[in-house]
Amino acid sequence: MARRGREVAGVLPLFQVESWLAGRLLVSVPYGVYGGVLASDSTAADGMLAAGKRLAEQLNARSLEFRSMTPVDETLPVTSGHASFRRDLPGCESGLETFLPRKARAAARKATERHALTTVFGANHLDAVWHLYARSMRRLGSVNYPMRFFRALAAQFDSDMVVQVVRYSGRPVAGLVSFVHRDEFMPYFVGFDERVDLYGVSQYLYLESMRWAVRNGCRVYDFGRSRVDNHGAYEFKRLCGFEPRPLGYQVYVPGGRPAPDLSAGSAKWRMARQAWKYLPLAVARPLGAWLSKSIPG
Repeated sequence: MARRGREVAGVLPLFQVESWLAGRLLVSVPYGVYGGVLASDSTAADGMLAAGKRLAEQLNARSLEFRSMTPVDETLPVTSGHASFRRDLPGCESGLETFLPRKARAAARKATERHALTTVFGANHLDAVWHLYARSMRRLGSVNYPMRFFRALAAQFDSDMVVQVVRYSGRPVAGLVSFVHRDEFMPYFVGFDERVDLYGVSQYLYLESMRWAVRNGCRVYDFGRSRVDNHGAYEFKRLCGFEPRPLGYQVYVPGGRPAPDLSAGSAKWRMARQAWKYLPLAVARPLGAWLSKSIPG
């Protein structure tokens, strides 16, 4: 924290991650899309950056990562691996009829007409969403966070955490955990049951979340980040009418050593990710929960 007299001039939230895969990491912030420096002016920002670098050196950290929306340090290169997707929501639900592009709207409508999908909201559906999320992560070759992490988030965020389930014939087939901050709505953890192949369920899920957001006074829909090389998620968001904005992530590496690469798109982990897809869920869920502590998201 930077102070100017009695006033707070800047903050830099930093978390120390002891990674079994990469060693000690400092991240602002892990498991989050955004982070970095918050400062009232450039002098305070520069002071926070310098203090963060000194701390990384003192702790012998492998790297210090700033997950900023825009670059904060002129001396550091910008990693070009992620983009964010944000749009202003319409002022009323009827405006959603033209908010999504025609094809996305048609897919959501057909999902409703063909499959009689229903949506329910409520924290009591958190377990169902987590199981759907864990299935999807296994299918993608990625590790899942533990159920206790979801419960801790629910306890902390309370009504600012929105839990949503889509049902088909009474069965949960898709789920979404979203967060609300002021007038912004952010869908965050999503899961689908790949055993039930329903056309348009993704578009329907997100359209219903947009309806909830508009009904509850949200003005911005933040579709989160996607890796530029993750063509599925990246293109899906574009087809929903959201344009990518490159994120200003930057990494400081003390001593000029190579930065550790834990990204899902790294060739280093390609074989492991492929093998992960074939693990039984009874193995992938607890093992993923344990490994997730070493991967700051």
